[in-house]
Amino acid sequence: MTFLVTGATGKAGRHVVDHLLQAGQQVRALTRDPAKADLPPQVEVVAGDLTAPETLAPAFDGVTGVHLLTVGGDDYATLRTGPDIVALALKSGVRRATVLWNGQLGPVEEAVETSELAWTRLQPVDFMGNTLGWAESIRTEDSVREPFGDVPAAMVHEADVGAVAATVLVEPGHAGKIYTLTGPEALTPRRRLDIIAAVIDRALRFDELTEEQARARWKQAGHADELIDLLAAWQSDPPPEAYTVVPTVENLTGRPARSFSEWVHGHAAHFS
Repeated sequence: MTFLVTGATGKAGRHVVDHLLQAGQQVRALTRDPAKADLPPQVEVVAGDLTAPETLAPAFDGVTGVHLLTVGGDDYATLRTGPDIVALALKSGVRRATVLWNGQLGPVEEAVETSELAWTRLQPVDFMGNTLGWAESIRTEDSVREPFGDVPAAMVHEADVGAVAATVLVEPGHAGKIYTLTGPEALTPRRRLDIIAAVIDRALRFDELTEEQARARWKQAGHADELIDLLAAWQSDPPPEAYTVVPTVENLTGRPARSFSEWVHGHAAHFS
C-alpha cells in the first residue's frame, strides 16, 4: 500500500512521513518544490499543488490513503479545491483519508466528509512548533512580543500529530471519527517563555502586544484576512477544546503525549 502525505515538508507532515515509514509503509510525499523537500531517500517525492488540482493526478495514482491539508499557498488560505481533490482521490482508488483541521470547517472537510472515503478529522488545538516564530526575537533581543499572554492552550507536539495520523491511516476502525489532539498540559504564552528560559538558561522578557498590533504584524507577514481573523479569535477567546487536555494521543498511539519541555529540549538550538 502507498500513502500520500500532502504538506509533507511542514511541521506535522514531516512527522506523518516518518511515522508511516516506521510502520513499514510505502510513502509518497507531495510538495510544490521537490528539490527542497529533504526527505528520507525511501520516500517518493512528487511535485504538485493543492491549489491547482490539475497538477495532482500523478501524486494520487495507486494511493491507498492520503493525509490532507485544508490550507494551501504561500498565504495559508483555506483551500477551495476540496471537491476536485476528493473527486481525484476517489477516481484513483483512495480509500482512507486523514484531514488536518485548521480551526474552521472548509471546502476540504465538507467534500471529504460527504464522500465515500473512510475519513478521520484530526483537530490539533495548536502546534508546539509554532513557537519557533519566537526564535529570532529570543536570540537577538531576549524577549518575545505576542498578544494574549495569559490565555492558555493545550498545544500538541507535531510528532504526536504525525503518530496519530499514521496510526489512523494504517489501522482500521477510525472512519467517521473526529479526534481532538492536545499535549499533556495547558500553558499560557508567558509560561511557555518561562520554560524556554529555563531550558536555555537565559532571562527572557514577555512584551504583550495589543490585538491591533498583532493583526498588523500578521498582515505584514502576508497572512490572508480570514486567517488573521481566525488567529485573533482563537488566541483571544479560544473554545474550551483549546485548553482542555484530552488523552487522545495516548489512547491512539499507546504512549503519553510529549510535553512542551520535551519539545523545547529538542529545539533549543533555535533559541540559543
